[in-house]
Amino acid sequence: MHLFGTTADKVIQGDISIVKYFLRTHPRQDLTLPLLGGSDFKGQSSVDEWIEYALKCKGAAAATSNAVGYNELLETVEEALSANNEMFLCGGKPTLADLVVFDAFNLDPKVHPNPTPTTSFPSNVARWFSLLDSSPSTLKTRHLLCSIDGTTEFPASQILDPLASGCHFLEGAMPFEVCTRFPPEPSGYLHIGHAKAVLLNDYYARRYKGRLIVRFDDTNPSKEKEEFQQSIVEDLKKLGVFPDVVTYTSDYFAQLKEYALWLIDNNLAFMDDTPQEEMQKERMARLNSKRRDMSPLDNRKYFDLMGSGDAEGAKWCLRAKVNMQSVNGTMRDPVIYRQNLTPHHRSGTTYKAYPTYDLACPIVDSVEGVTHALRTTEYNDRDEQYAWFQNALKLRRVRIHGFARMNFMYTELSKRKLTWFVENGEVTGWDDPRFPTVRGVVRRGVNVAALRGYILSQGASRRITLMEWNKFWAVNKKEIDDRAKRFMVVSKEGKETITITNAQDPSKNEFLNIDAHPKFPAVGKRLLKISSSVMVESSDIAGVALGENIVLSRWGVVKITKVEGGIEGEIVPDGDVKACKRKLTWLSESEQNIDVKLFEFDNLINKPALEEGENFKDFINTNNLAHMVVTGDAGMRLLKQNEVIQIERRGLYRVDKCYGRIGGAAKGGSGVGGDLGEEGGGLVLFMIPDGKSKAMSTLGGKLEHR
Repeated sequence: MHLFGTTADKVIQGDISIVKYFLRTHPRQDLTLPLLGGSDFKGQSSVDEWIEYALKCKGAAAATSNAVGYNELLETVEEALSANNEMFLCGGKPTLADLVVFDAFNLDPKVHPNPTPTTSFPSNVARWFSLLDSSPSTLKTRHLLCSIDGTTEFPASQILDPLASGCHFLEGAMPFEVCTRFPPEPSGYLHIGHAKAVLLNDYYARRYKGRLIVRFDDTNPSKEKEEFQQSIVEDLKKLGVFPDVVTYTSDYFAQLKEYALWLIDNNLAFMDDTPQEEMQKERMARLNSKRRDMSPLDNRKYFDLMGSGDAEGAKWCLRAKVNMQSVNGTMRDPVIYRQNLTPHHRSGTTYKAYPTYDLACPIVDSVEGVTHALRTTEYNDRDEQYAWFQNALKLRRVRIHGFARMNFMYTELSKRKLTWFVENGEVTGWDDPRFPTVRGVVRRGVNVAALRGYILSQGASRRITLMEWNKFWAVNKKEIDDRAKRFMVVSKEGKETITITNAQDPSKNEFLNIDAHPKFPAVGKRLLKISSSVMVESSDIAGVALGENIVLSRWGVVKITKVEGGIEGEIVPDGDVKACKRKLTWLSESEQNIDVKLFEFDNLINKPALEEGENFKDFINTNNLAHMVVTGDAGMRLLKQNEVIQIERRGLYRVDKCYGRIGGAAKGGSGVGGDLGEEGGGLVLFMIPDGKSKAMSTLGGKLEHR
């Protein structure tokens, strides 16, 4: 194998030989000479002797179940360290001999990733072993040995948390050195698909105790706005993602221009004025452009013309000279620079031409120190192109990890189509709870911890699936249900009154001190007013019989003593709750009760998945919003915005607007968008789906729960 700048007639073979070659040709003599044994022949010979001996023992150990070679090496090292009275095998500094012998002791790092040489080792060997085992360079070497094939990694018990179920190891990842990045384009709001990308990048950066870069890919001023950039910053906070650094591709415009010129000067890029449609046909037919062989001097001239903003320069673009015969279409001389006279939202009119994402991304990833680029599988064809740019520009390699994009049924994620919904008043804004934007789904009731867990359970798999919202909502419910306080409400339409003859008048203040969550007392207590006048749902009490026992939830058994001319009953102190068929939610009549507006939502699209060529406008679900007004007790006045509660027998709800607040989070809309209770000071609650397509009781909502 010809390696590392050697000539065709000079071949280096074997791991140790390659390492020695590197060390002897390395310019830092202060670092490399000690590893080789110093500058004198005696020291180098001693290193070579130990290396040869260690390799022999390692071979014997492998052939005899690790016993003979291992024990022989152990005794020899102990004797040598004792006789020499030195810290290491060949003196006071570690050499290549120490590393090779150290590796021989560990035998197979995939089988024995974490040796513990303490009480079982002789004193000198234990001391020597500990010195090497604690060395950052040795740690890094062992990590590479353990994870080079991507199937195992550095022992997690020492430094790393267990890998999340569904996630895979990052190939070649080392603790404290991993750097991931999330590069959103500030041309729209983040949606649920982006959430998977950013949460995976954040997870791997934190798990390996590394860094996360959020880099705004702002290379197309025609689409980008400060509004979108700010919204992305806000949405990352909603997702609980706090990057270690925030950067902008625009910070590197000057460098990217220099890289483009370097490609031109080295005959790896050319300027082209072929019309776009003709260029597309040539690429499909694998035909070279007539401009492909222009001289670097001419290419520079037209590059300057393009960048000047001159109208003649608009005809020209820069293309990478890759391979027009490639079966991979992205390798057929892609366009990497274009003129654009739209002022940039950060750099203004400083530049008149901008690099494409295909050029900027591999360069900036490498320059910023990214170690692992996590990209959706839609970029698979571009991975080869990404590697080509880094290789051509002699940049540090970045490992690419592909994962499948997260798609949901009945959900449209196209920025263009989502913009149509907003502009045509089909929703109230980008934060509408029917929208798949991050701010929309959070407003609908998506719990970030549940979302993170759900995404990590899917992992960085490359298998593309169409996910069901119901499955996620079921996971979401498990995360929020045990903390959601319980309340009862009664619809303002079709309610009935029961007079409890042995209870106090409504004007008297009498309360039950009940658990806010019957199954989890730690949630706390709350007061529930009781009185002789009780409101119930008409559907609950319809057909009640004289003498029938019913249950008023949280209070007790009531025996019906009158049904004609108004329903009356009396509390049965020791009544058998289990024997009663009717268990009713209720409220006492009180001036402190409040109006509560309940909203329910369904999908904007009524087809699980649109086929290619189908117009999404033909599948808009016009029945996607419903609301009703109910009466709630005085305790609901204290609910805070974003708090999650359960209305008994109706479901889970998120507080979108707390009581007394004038105006809500939503902006006004028209058409299907409707009113989301933004006017007035009443309490507004949004139903959170629970993973079931139908409600569990007769008091369920008017829409499906998905």
